[in-house]
Amino acid sequence: MAAPLIETCHVACCTNRTPNVLSWGRGGLIAFGTCSSVALYDPKELVIVSILNGHTGRVNTVQWVHNEDFGPETALVSGGSDNCVIVWKAQDGKFLKSAQCCGHTGPVCAVDAIHLNTEGASQLLIASAASDSTVKLWMNSASQADCLQTLCFGSGFMMDVSLTLLSGSRVPILACGGDDCRVHLYVQRNGQFEKVHSLHGHEDWVRGVEWATRDGEILLASYTIRLKEDVFEVQVKGSSTHYAVTLETVLAGHENWVYGVHWHIPSLKGGSVQQPIGLLSASMDKTMILWGPEEDSGVWLEQVRVGEVGGNTLGFYGCQMSPDGSMIIAHAFHGALHLWHRNNTKEGEWSPSVVISGHFSSVQDLRWDPDGDFILSVGSDQTTRLFTPWRRKEGNPVECRQVTWHEISRPQIHGYDMQCLAMVGRFQFVSGADEKVLRVFRAPRNFVENFSNISGASLDKLLASSDTANLPEGASTPALGLSNKAVFQGDLMPQSKEEKEGFNSVSDQYTESYFHPLTLTEPPPEDHLLQNTLWPEVQKLYGHGFEMFCVTSNRVRTVIASACKASKVEHAAILLWSTSSWRQLQSLSLHSLTVTQMAFSPDSRFLLAVSRDRTWSLWRQEDNTSTESEPAFSLHSHTTKSTSVHSRIIWSCDWSPDSKYFVTSSRDKKVIVWGDCSSVEGVEENKPAAIQPCSSVLDVGDSATAISFCPVLCPDHSYLLAVGLESGKILLYKWKFLTNFSSEEDWTRCGETDNFQSHTLTVKRLGWRPRTGRAGHGEDDGDESELGGWVQLASAGADHAVKIFNINRLAL
Repeated sequence: MAAPLIETCHVACCTNRTPNVLSWGRGGLIAFGTCSSVALYDPKELVIVSILNGHTGRVNTVQWVHNEDFGPETALVSGGSDNCVIVWKAQDGKFLKSAQCCGHTGPVCAVDAIHLNTEGASQLLIASAASDSTVKLWMNSASQADCLQTLCFGSGFMMDVSLTLLSGSRVPILACGGDDCRVHLYVQRNGQFEKVHSLHGHEDWVRGVEWATRDGEILLASYTIRLKEDVFEVQVKGSSTHYAVTLETVLAGHENWVYGVHWHIPSLKGGSVQQPIGLLSASMDKTMILWGPEEDSGVWLEQVRVGEVGGNTLGFYGCQMSPDGSMIIAHAFHGALHLWHRNNTKEGEWSPSVVISGHFSSVQDLRWDPDGDFILSVGSDQTTRLFTPWRRKEGNPVECRQVTWHEISRPQIHGYDMQCLAMVGRFQFVSGADEKVLRVFRAPRNFVENFSNISGASLDKLLASSDTANLPEGASTPALGLSNKAVFQGDLMPQSKEEKEGFNSVSDQYTESYFHPLTLTEPPPEDHLLQNTLWPEVQKLYGHGFEMFCVTSNRVRTVIASACKASKVEHAAILLWSTSSWRQLQSLSLHSLTVTQMAFSPDSRFLLAVSRDRTWSLWRQEDNTSTESEPAFSLHSHTTKSTSVHSRIIWSCDWSPDSKYFVTSSRDKKVIVWGDCSSVEGVEENKPAAIQPCSSVLDVGDSATAISFCPVLCPDHSYLLAVGLESGKILLYKWKFLTNFSSEEDWTRCGETDNFQSHTLTVKRLGWRPRTGRAGHGEDDGDESELGGWVQLASAGADHAVKIFNINRLAL
């Protein structure tokens, strides 16, 4: 079977900041909302198996529809800020959009669903709560969803809903928890849901409710619930049945708000001995507690407590337990997942486990390292993150090791939204944010050692490329500061008694993020990423007057070019910096508005810049016979408003791998390849070079926000380009220079991402791996074997995702 043209290699993402956004199915998959998508994550294989795109607003709530036989789920429901509920059903091994429930006038905050067998046909009964102060009941059969009923709550609103069947009957019962501090119970009678009871006892909003079944009775958990015994009557098949609501227990153990509860209902299939029923709770006190009834007395007690101690993060928004009870997971305020697994040898002990991570806001920029072994990304969540392949050993031979991508370092945690970055060495980068300063970071020794352990790279070779004598051990964040300060081996000594007893200065009264060296053989959990994987800041570069917007470096890593937001010529100047002295070399003025992106040619001779003013400029490094002098650039060519082919903002640009051509992409949906159509040597001094379009104007049908040339040619010697669109789709084109290109025959569309692979919002940046092959697989460069035919493309999206694709170059 032929290999697919585009494979999804990795998706880095995290959960949205809402309590009901994650659900662990009995089939083993974790579903969670990430931006406007639903991600399906396999916690054992450590990969995103699918991304479900269908919502047009943030996904606020996700819920698997459980089967009565404890088998894998075949349906999933989700609700979002687009006021809609979507039903996803399994078809041919994939979950596809089956039906959409539209009727709410506000964002949907909670959903639940159960299977009903009506006249021999299986249907889904769905309940959804929204901020429009209503709860709607829907019936889904085949591809149609009809609204059965709307429950109105006046000026209040329900924060969670839960459905189940009354014990001994097929009658649905609905529990709604709301801001009136009560739990409302509704039972279906004659096709309509009628209110049968209100449960009092809470002293604050009821943030969540969840049903469970135990020995023929149903249990309802609703966050520190206090109920009195009461009775309500339900008519079932002509006879009156009485149901009693009795307080089971009050669970008190958390020190802050409880935002999530989850029942663990053990499976009895096969007659195997399983764990007893348990209740998991998650709180803003950064802990999860597993509760269970004592075997003799039946009194509910705390059995396990896991979580974080200290730190500067907020607590947990929700929690779930794996079907077999061996793992528990929580999602935090900033979207991070925290996973623990039960120790099979030591009862009652749980250990942190490797889990997926990613940005929780728009990803603005990304870069591969020069050797193509890892990716750095920056985002509006004020972080810089480093992702690399992890070669799990687990007793397998080297060639069979399983490779998965993970975040292994968070070099920079900033106080401003991050906008851009550039690599200035194997383990050194410069970043820009919504401030007027560029900051330079260098990897500490502890990171290099751990990178070697996790990626399988040779430590001797890694250290040989760095000045190990002056390399700090790690970095910490000083109190009241934004700069990561270096921590050397001597700084790791314990404090003296005098230092521990009192404050030496005013700043000592504020907490500091201390670094503790780690020896890692697997990707670190979230708390270590936050505190122990920072890189020290080695330089600040001052000179811009407004917030940073873009930065780039030349291939030999000797010059940095940067630009900031601008509305005047003087502010739109490009500043050049030396990476050896870190001093400003030049200020290049031409553009009148913000320079949106820049790129040095692969041979480092030219600097290309594109701008909001709809023009581009090309700067050439001046010939200089002195080896000691710093490089200087002069204007080589540019377009004006009258000569520019683009009619809107030029968003992106890139160079062909041979430095012969460059490409621009714009909001006007046009992609154009440019080149020198005459001999550069024949151009008179101070006369603009004859840089003209070398391709027909390619209309990609949407605003082209990102573009990138593949660093290697296709088998037919044409150039391969990736184009990112505002819609989130990524297109692949082959381009070949033709003398007569007026008919657009020079462009060949050879692939595109499908609905499961595309971003749901704007593609902010694209970047090809600088060499062939797949990172982490250890293949050689450049050969035309099966492995040599693969190239990798990374993309950053406004949908909070970093995606890596394997492209089969031989199938083009």
